[in-house]
Amino acid sequence: MTTRSMRNATVTGAVLMVLMGATLSWGAVPASAAENAPVSWESAALDLPTAHQATQGEGVTVAVLDTGINPDHPALKDRVTKVGPDFYELAGLEPGNSGYGVHGTAMVSDVLKVAPKAKIVTARVIDDEHDDFSGDVESLKDGVSPIAKGIDFALENDADVISLSVGGGVVNELRGEELAAAARAVQKGVTLLAGAGNMGDEGNEGNFPAGLANVISVAATKPGGQRADFSTVRTHNTIAAPGVDIISADKDGGYRPVDGTSPATALAAGVTALMLAENPDLTPAQTRAILMRTADHPAGGHNALVGAGQINAAAAVRAADSPPKIDTAPKPYKGDVEHFASPTGTDKISHPAMETELLATGLGALGCGVLFVAGGGLLLFRKSRRQRAAV
Repeated sequence: MTTRSMRNATVTGAVLMVLMGATLSWGAVPASAAENAPVSWESAALDLPTAHQATQGEGVTVAVLDTGINPDHPALKDRVTKVGPDFYELAGLEPGNSGYGVHGTAMVSDVLKVAPKAKIVTARVIDDEHDDFSGDVESLKDGVSPIAKGIDFALENDADVISLSVGGGVVNELRGEELAAAARAVQKGVTLLAGAGNMGDEGNEGNFPAGLANVISVAATKPGGQRADFSTVRTHNTIAAPGVDIISADKDGGYRPVDGTSPATALAAGVTALMLAENPDLTPAQTRAILMRTADHPAGGHNALVGAGQINAAAAVRAADSPPKIDTAPKPYKGDVEHFASPTGTDKISHPAMETELLATGLGALGCGVLFVAGGGLLLFRKSRRQRAAV
């Protein structure tokens, strides 16, 4: 049996054991000590064992903005330092309801399987019906989006990484507070990651929040490192991570396999936490550059399917010690060029002259329309008078 076959057999056996355990433990969450979600093929794909020899995310805080969580699940128990407000109040759900925290509980467990010693803060910014990237993210009654509030909450609680396994809408539909919140995060040195989406190769619009220039867009891969069939093809995809059959915490107990760019994003956020534990001074730009440079690049280089390729956690952690120098501070323009095009002589504060020919044509057409309407009304009026006279 080859090494690859042995590895696949081991992973398959582990997955079967996990699924059996999940079936037996379905229902109330057992009151046991904290534990990591069982690993599957993503561990070898990311080379987590090697990365964990250097760090497990100590001292790093990851904010998971999602659908809420069940903090008593063994994979989360005593590992979530703060459960924030419910910024998505429209659904009327509360902790303990059947539709509360399904997706979020799974995502936190995925972050922790990669960075088991990281600190977790969470807030509810979306509900489980909108975790498939198929609809617009709704706003609260006060007009401020839940995602914007969630990002600010993460900053207030000293997050180093923000994991956003959410999506919906396109970039040009966003309001200013959402864009500003992401900008504030990056300005404070916080790295944001978001899922590319699960719409396959449909369209190529920018998807919030993954489509923002200062957010790392995460695609999903299947065993072997190729794009998962559902992973949305985007030219702004940055990197990719495993996203098929990821064994994640079930809110009601046990574990279940999860597909999507959501678990891929959570795993990538965990790798980012490992990098920051190794070098807390990394900037978001350096983190992005390292993830891209150390990834397992696809044939032909960066593409819209998986970005720079599947993350290599061990290589990324090693590279964090010697980050590239990237100066992202704003700089004043010091060039000699006053204009980037030949001046036209148009006054900067006056409007150009109106095209009177087009205006005359439009007014003429409007006048003809008015005459036709008036003429029709006059004919109807005369006809009505003749009918009354005949009576």
